[in-house]
Amino acid sequence: MASEINGDAGVPAAASEAVLVPSEQLPEDAIQIRGHDFNDPSDIDSVMLSMLATGLQATALGQAINEVNRMLSWRLSQEPLLPDDKCPDPAQRATTRCKIFLGYTSNLVSAGVREHIRYLVQHRLVDVLVTTAGGIEEDLIKCMAPTYVGDFQLKGADLRKRGLNRVGNMLVPNSNYCKFEDWVMPILDAMVLEQEQNGTSWTPSRVIERLGMEINHPDSICYWAAKNKIPIFCPALTDGSLGDMLYFHTYKSSPVLKIEIVEDIRLMNDQALKAAPRKTGVLILGGGVPKHHICNANLMKNGADFAVYLNTAQEFDGSDSGARPDEAVSWGKIRPEATPVKVYGDASILFPLLISQTFLKEVEKRGKEGKDSV
Repeated sequence: MASEINGDAGVPAAASEAVLVPSEQLPEDAIQIRGHDFNDPSDIDSVMLSMLATGLQATALGQAINEVNRMLSWRLSQEPLLPDDKCPDPAQRATTRCKIFLGYTSNLVSAGVREHIRYLVQHRLVDVLVTTAGGIEEDLIKCMAPTYVGDFQLKGADLRKRGLNRVGNMLVPNSNYCKFEDWVMPILDAMVLEQEQNGTSWTPSRVIERLGMEINHPDSICYWAAKNKIPIFCPALTDGSLGDMLYFHTYKSSPVLKIEIVEDIRLMNDQALKAAPRKTGVLILGGGVPKHHICNANLMKNGADFAVYLNTAQEFDGSDSGARPDEAVSWGKIRPEATPVKVYGDASILFPLLISQTFLKEVEKRGKEGKDSV
């Protein structure tokens, strides 16, 4: 019995050994958890600087900021020059940047994240966009009429009687889509004419580019993408109001507008396959089609070099939306040596915070260097 007692205090040895397990020494560079002290001078930069050491999803956000900054700062000149290198010129290597793919879902364009995405496209901070049909039409429609703040608890039956469509806690008057129809139908007529008379082959990305040029509005993502020659791919182009308009148009036009999807998958996958000698980075807001389309394109080059996911989806149901980056590594969509980050949370909160510490700093840096980003 005495052997089971630990010291003079009479603590049972088994309990003492179980509770007081000795710890190994952590590395000297291990980050210690400490949040921002608001007794100190505080602005968004100082608060965001503390995220990495705060723990939980704040740490994940800090890691995502670091990963995006690695995308932005990478230059080919950082890589060793190989004997058979096709780009040996030092000046060219110093200006060869990472190609960044940005994916986003339509609800974020319905929300104010639209303006954040537009900023990146306006300043040529990303190279390829992938979204859903709503990500196109809501951007265009907002140039004609606004979306309003509503409430998650508003009753659907009552809203239906009032001609108001609810997107989460946002309201889109149905009259917005009527204005969209009035605007887009003549454009579709003109596109059919060009198809028949000039042999124009329309793909989803070409349709979107045309709509961006037609809208000619500085608030629009599509406008700036068309202006800056940044492709927007949308494999699910018909899955939304734009699809409704295309459907209605088949009853008003003969011949009908033909949209070729195979040409776009060639163009999209080649964006990754032929990116070399550039590295590729993926930044994906939400899940669904944009997430898979971007990751699958990067499979063609044996994986993206940098990756950040911002979404709320979980992986237990096997959905691609919820899949963590490591699942993409197993498919060859992200490189095994990459340091990808997933932040669990609402992109409408996370994305502007991330921009403030990454893309905004890049624009400011270019301004100081006398490089116009627009």
